[in-house]
Amino acid sequence: MALRCVYTDLDGTLLGAGASLFRDGQGQFTLLPARALEACHRAGVEVVLKSGRRKAQVMEDARLIGQDSYIYEVGSGLVIDGEEQMLCGEFGPRDGRSPHELIASTGATACGSRELAIEPHTPWDVDRFVSHLYRGETDVDRANELLVREGHGGLRLIDNGAAAEGGHTYHLIPAVASKATAVELHMRSRGYSPGECIAVGDSREDLGVAEVVGRFFLVANGPDVSGPNVQRTESSHGDGFYEAVVQSLVT
Repeated sequence: MALRCVYTDLDGTLLGAGASLFRDGQGQFTLLPARALEACHRAGVEVVLKSGRRKAQVMEDARLIGQDSYIYEVGSGLVIDGEEQMLCGEFGPRDGRSPHELIASTGATACGSRELAIEPHTPWDVDRFVSHLYRGETDVDRANELLVREGHGGLRLIDNGAAAEGGHTYHLIPAVASKATAVELHMRSRGYSPGECIAVGDSREDLGVAEVVGRFFLVANGPDVSGPNVQRTESSHGDGFYEAVVQSLVT
């Protein structure tokens, strides 16, 4: 079945050191990620960015690679051809308040900072519309058990991959939001079948997308996990993205 869409994470996946499209994980110059994007363009394959970044950041990156659809703040928001859908459930914008403000009003952010070995991921935690962003090292299963115990079952903490400063990045988001949900919604909107789609990522949250696409590629710098629909690339970062795209286009 011909490939029609690639869903890819940005930091740690498509982008290398310094969040650059043209640097690999060690900071050396590479054209492989751009060549993979060119190959998708020539084959008529859509590329959809799925990221924990804010909308404005993902929108600009999508524009730079010539795409009109993207997923931001870990699946809390989806834009398809300029039309935006919020996927926040009970934390959707209301009464002039953003999802970020509604989450803060629950007291869950104080719960997290009090009990878990994480801290605000400054300066990237400012001006966010949905998620509360942290960095550090923590057990997300334990964190989510704590949230439920404290009466915050409508929220969850997710691990969105390694942080350049060390440790991992974590997002506190509505429990209903996920990259997998946003990817599946985009697929239905486009009429893509799972066999026509692949996804590439570097985090445990990205791994959830493996359940809704035909093939999932975990770049070499991702966590040491395996699954029935998970294939690890030999290369890391954008070179791993290139590897995933080329393999999928020729098979």
